[in-house]
Amino acid sequence: MGPQHPSTHGVLRVELKLDGEEIIEAEPHVGYLHRCFEKHCEALTYPQIIPYVDRLDYLASMNNEFGFVLAVEKLLKIEIPERVEYIRVITGELQRIASHLVALGTFGLDVGAFTPFLFTFRDREKILNLFEITCGARLLYNYHWVGGVSHDLHPDFLRLTKNSLNILGQKL
Repeated sequence: MGPQHPSTHGVLRVELKLDGEEIIEAEPHVGYLHRCFEKHCEALTYPQIIPYVDRLDYLASMNNEFGFVLAVEKLLKIEIPERVEYIRVITGELQRIASHLVALGTFGLDVGAFTPFLFTFRDREKILNLFEITCGARLLYNYHWVGGVSHDLHPDFLRLTKNSLNILGQKL
C-alpha cells in the first residue's frame, strides 16, 4: 500500500499481508522514496542528473544537490575552489533551517496548533527569498554543479543573509 503521503511527498510505504480484505499484518517502511530515479539516470550524464536530485526531497533540494556533486567530484577527483565550498555550506545550512521550519510548523498542525505553522512558514520565506536572488528559484534550484555552482552569489546575499538570520534568531 503506498507510497503514502503523510508529509510532503511519498515517504511511507506499508507492506501488507491480507486475507481477502482483512489486514493480517502491516510492516511500515519509513523513508521510502523509490521513484525509478536510479533507472532514469542510467541514460544521463552526471550534470544532467542534478535537476532530478532536487526532486528527491524538495524541502532539501540544495542539500540533495550538495551530496550528489560531492560524490561525483570525489569519483572524478575534481578539486573545487574554496569560495565554492563556503557557498555550498552556507546554502546547505540555509536549506537545513528552511526544512526544519517546515517540520516545526507542520508538527504544530499535527498537534492542533495552527499559529506555529504560520510563523515558521513566514520565517522560511526569508530563506526562500535568499535562494531566489541566488539562483532564481524558490524550490528546485539546480544551483550546485559538478565543479562549482551555477553562478556566484548576488552582491547583496551576505548582507541579506545576516539580516534574515538576525531576525530569525529573534523570532525563534
